[in-house]
Amino acid sequence: MRNLKYIVVAVLFSNAIFAQKKDQTIGTEVVNVVKPYSPTISDAFKVKETPSFDDEETSKKENIQYNIFSFPVASTFTPSKGKAANVDKTAAEKYFKNYVTLAAGNFGTINAELFVTEDISNTDYFGGMLRHNSSQGGVKDVVLDDKFYNTSLDLTYGSRTREMTWNADAGYQHQVYNWYGIFPNFFDQATIDGINSQQTYHNLYLGGRMGLGDSFLKESTIKFNRFWDAFGSAENRVVVKPNLEFDLIDQKFNVGFVLDYISGSVEKSFSGLTSFKYGFTNIGFQPSIKLQKDDLSVNAGIGLFYSAAQESGESKFFIYPQVVGSYKVVGDLMIAYAGIEGTLKQNSYKEFVDQNFFVSPTNFVAPTDQKYDVFFGLKGKLANAVSYNLRASYLNEDNKALFKNNGYEELVDFEGYRYGNSFSVAYDKVKTISFFGELKADFSKNVSFGVNGTFSNYTTDIEAEAWNLPTLSIGSNLDVNITSKWYAGAKVFFVGERKDFTHFAASFPVPPDATVTLDSYFDVNAHIGYKYSDRLNFFLKGNNLTNQSYQRWLNYQVQGLQVVAGASYKFDF
Repeated sequence: MRNLKYIVVAVLFSNAIFAQKKDQTIGTEVVNVVKPYSPTISDAFKVKETPSFDDEETSKKENIQYNIFSFPVASTFTPSKGKAANVDKTAAEKYFKNYVTLAAGNFGTINAELFVTEDISNTDYFGGMLRHNSSQGGVKDVVLDDKFYNTSLDLTYGSRTREMTWNADAGYQHQVYNWYGIFPNFFDQATIDGINSQQTYHNLYLGGRMGLGDSFLKESTIKFNRFWDAFGSAENRVVVKPNLEFDLIDQKFNVGFVLDYISGSVEKSFSGLTSFKYGFTNIGFQPSIKLQKDDLSVNAGIGLFYSAAQESGESKFFIYPQVVGSYKVVGDLMIAYAGIEGTLKQNSYKEFVDQNFFVSPTNFVAPTDQKYDVFFGLKGKLANAVSYNLRASYLNEDNKALFKNNGYEELVDFEGYRYGNSFSVAYDKVKTISFFGELKADFSKNVSFGVNGTFSNYTTDIEAEAWNLPTLSIGSNLDVNITSKWYAGAKVFFVGERKDFTHFAASFPVPPDATVTLDSYFDVNAHIGYKYSDRLNFFLKGNNLTNQSYQRWLNYQVQGLQVVAGASYKFDF
């Protein structure tokens, strides 16, 4: 090894002497370039591990001094300038701030929607939304009026700056529905002609939201609702939710506050003999801490609530667990999660109407004590474009609201909802075991698919059944961009059997009390659209394509095959 070193040094020394003795005069020469200069960079080879050396001599390094002799070299070569190649790209779709949609269909259906927004300044903006949906009815074999109207107006004004964001909202909604679901062949024509089945709902709201960017006060919301109907039932509700977030000792803390006040009155009970009021003030304090270590994430908290009854009922104090955690078993491919959560849920007359338009205006409103919801599951990705979610849960609720048919009684004061065609709210202790599964796939940027299903088993305390709650529900959707101009989609859902209870007056030739089973139903909806331009779209929608006359609620058959055609136009001011 040492002899090799001496040989190398000798060769270098002789070359240096030889270079010094040569003629250093450099002449000029014309160089003809036969092709354009096109430099390339070869791929680099990366050594994936550090090599090991067994030779002890490799650890010894010799100090070598280099002498560089630099001198100019003349050249007449000048490379030509490069030109960037063109990149094929699709033109970005132009964005419009406003749009209007108009559509019409069978059953006298009218759909209209107008959305406008405008920037008042660099920070302030204004927006509004006007919606209308109506139908003149026409449900098969229905003898009462079954038309409906639903019109709403929403306005907002807000501001966005680096230090603060806020917006103020206001809106009004007007709805008209009919209690058309009477028992067939139970009433004579004279009785039917005397039934006024129409109900009208009104809702007025004011609200606001504020967030401070660099402050511990992340977001606060407030909303006031005034809801009333045509039979003298009304309620006021105020919900305030400030939320604090801050770091302490390298840990992230979140503190949520809740103030939920509701006050309502019912002019007539179902019998028509009495009136009553209800009112509750729920105050909640929900602190939590977020813990993160490697692939484990835990959000641990507790919910403290106090419910003060103002008219009737009992004031109570509640403590709820609020702990949720997740662990990445195999990165984003498989994430295990589990938790136990509980809360105090404030019910309202408005929320009952949103779920079931055919409730009677005679129901007492009280909060639901969701004691705990214990759940665990797996979620993740089967591929880059396919995700899944599997979940099992056990939910324990006290004072859960269930919709139950009011039945028919021969009363002196016959209102339009007293013919077995309206629903009351029954409260009960309900325990629910459920299994949920979901699969979503984006096969490409033009095709997306999703399917989900829930199986539930209910246990009640007082009521014979968990009224109108299905054991099985399945839903699926598909959206496709056929070409750059054409698009289509479909939604399919299945709802299993449900139980309801009805009561008949003693004079009817049927058992006075009966449990009724509502058949399961299957519904298919689809749409297709054509983009005529960046501004104008045409579409065609079909609902209940299998033309099924199923019952969503007892004696409330739905409309058959529905077809709606319309157009949407985008614009700027």
